[in-house]
Amino acid sequence: MQPSKSAPYYGWILAITLAVTETISWGIVYYAFSVFLTPMEQDLGWSRTELTGGFSLMWLVSGVMAIPVGVWIDKHGARALMTAGSVGASLLVIAWSLVTTPTAFYLIWAGLGVCAAAVLYEPAFAVIAQWFHKRRSTALAIVTFAAGLASTIFLPLSDALLRAFGWRTAVLLLGLFLGCITIPLHALKLRRRPSDLGLSPDGAPLTALTGVTFRAALTGRTFWLLTLAFGLIYLSTSAIRVHFIPFLIETGMESSTAAFATGAIGIMQVVGRLIFAPLDQRFSSRTIAAGVFALHIAALGLLLTGQSQVQIGVFIVLFGAAQGAVTLARPSLIAGLYGAAAYGRISSIMALFLTLTSTSAPLIASLLYERAGDYEPVLWMVMILACAATAVIILAVRESG
Repeated sequence: MQPSKSAPYYGWILAITLAVTETISWGIVYYAFSVFLTPMEQDLGWSRTELTGGFSLMWLVSGVMAIPVGVWIDKHGARALMTAGSVGASLLVIAWSLVTTPTAFYLIWAGLGVCAAAVLYEPAFAVIAQWFHKRRSTALAIVTFAAGLASTIFLPLSDALLRAFGWRTAVLLLGLFLGCITIPLHALKLRRRPSDLGLSPDGAPLTALTGVTFRAALTGRTFWLLTLAFGLIYLSTSAIRVHFIPFLIETGMESSTAAFATGAIGIMQVVGRLIFAPLDQRFSSRTIAAGVFALHIAALGLLLTGQSQVQIGVFIVLFGAAQGAVTLARPSLIAGLYGAAAYGRISSIMALFLTLTSTSAPLIASLLYERAGDYEPVLWMVMILACAATAVIILAVRESG
């Protein structure tokens, strides 16, 4: 049935819905873990390596699951998938609050990896790619603007619950909250495609969904150049993000100030996303992506030339804004080049490689630091990776025409 012309385009309702569910899912499934790491270590008697191993396992499983998730979304849409992912994530977080053995702990976090693939950014971006074309960047900005504040909301909330009730009850309450909010929103609000409402993306009259086929995308050189470019930039940025607090402490900064400075990167990510959305209306996603990659080089150059408070402050502004824009640039670029018909599968292949790079980067940086005894080789590594990523993205942009 044709919706009323006075009614808002349903895609915007989806964007707002996903903004809420992504914020909660990221806050509980991802960010809350760091709050409970020390109390779990003290209560369970396990080493920090054992505990963080479960968290790393989640990301590895999530990366592997990206491909079947992408296939499912292209065929069936995100409603059933994200609803089931929310149900599973809620139950597993509750099970986390009851864990007593390492085996159960690892099984829980492996399961959370499956659920993370079903509820975090990749399926949400696929929904936006299917429902928007001209206003895609604005819709992506709505989703990621709120989710960018997940750490700002859920780190202090998790800490408050921890202090009031202990880590087990705090995790239990978070699991219940996750389920009560995200399950009904995904089940009741998500729709498969605009055609279900008799519309095309952006609310235009109904036309056939178009796009490059999955096989055509993967047999083209451009896709693999893009994957290499984003993989290199993820290697660079993941290494510096994980090690930024200890790096700042080595420069003489107090630990509390270093933590605040690192948190400011998250705030600047939100700013970067707000800047990206209107720019995407004036410039192509390819041009913006190349500029965002180059902005990483400018930011990292500040750390290589000195570590004064002013340089660190400017680095935080530039690096955070670039990180925020990269989050939007990737889905916008993929959807712009290949269309929405096979977006889920095309994006999932790239997501698999990016997950692997993000997981390995902190370890590589740690090995360099331990060998050298300081962070200078790490800074050079991330700078070289950023330069290589920028060169590759420029090459990919030229090839894509």
